[in-house]
Amino acid sequence: MLLMPPLCWGGNAVVARGVVDVVPPVSLAFWRWVLAFAILLPFTLRHVKRDWSAAMKSWKWLVLLSFLGVSCFNSMLYTAAHTTTAINVSLMQTAMPAMIILISWVVFRERISTVQFAGVVISMVGACIVVVHGRWEVLVSMNLVEGDVLMLAAVFIYALYSALLRKRPPIHPLSLLIFTFAWGVLMLLPLYIWELVVVGPFSVTLAALMSILYVAVFPSIVAYFCWNRGIDLIGANRAGLFTYLVPVFASMLAIFFLGETLHGYHLMGMALILVGMVIFNRRG
Repeated sequence: MLLMPPLCWGGNAVVARGVVDVVPPVSLAFWRWVLAFAILLPFTLRHVKRDWSAAMKSWKWLVLLSFLGVSCFNSMLYTAAHTTTAINVSLMQTAMPAMIILISWVVFRERISTVQFAGVVISMVGACIVVVHGRWEVLVSMNLVEGDVLMLAAVFIYALYSALLRKRPPIHPLSLLIFTFAWGVLMLLPLYIWELVVVGPFSVTLAALMSILYVAVFPSIVAYFCWNRGIDLIGANRAGLFTYLVPVFASMLAIFFLGETLHGYHLMGMALILVGMVIFNRRG
């Protein structure tokens, strides 16, 4: 289940870079969640009605989760894609597992073993190899720009969302999606109106519509359902390590759709990521 989110998010990164000149960042995020909510609602009404009382008792946690995971993260990612490179965006996301572990330790006093820490480091090295194409001089020469700082903040926000998912109310996973999508859209609305005034509306083209449809279905409904459920089953620390697969899948999608070549550093990086994940998830 936890293989699906990084696959969908890898596609999300590709789309974000591809529609920079087609759909403004807040508009892409806003219509993504509106469409995802509209698609999901008819299939979840039964669960929403049953869980309404429990959700309202924990509405503060739902609002916080919606703000972090729905309103902020992807809006910041789409905005960052305008001013930084794909390498930088991918590299920033490899910091998420370490941030989840740090937040879980600070907030919930959840500890990890030395072996698990070694697994985190091995996976991080593998992800770095993929995103710098096996050339460490690329990593050394990178300069932080506005998009880098914004993306780093976005990664911290999503790590906080992941760690705080344990405080979610006891409701059905689909109900959780509906409530967080709805709150997220409401909180994005003022920013979307501001963007319409300052930037103007985007042209409704086939490319724009298909891009919004993709990010509404796969990075939103499919990825969030699998991510939330995966964390519920194995915990945020273990689930967080799967985010190292985002740059791997992003590279594979670029090879498939853009005709790029599979290099040795791809295989080396993927192997290290898998080894690190196996080490971290070992029991006993």
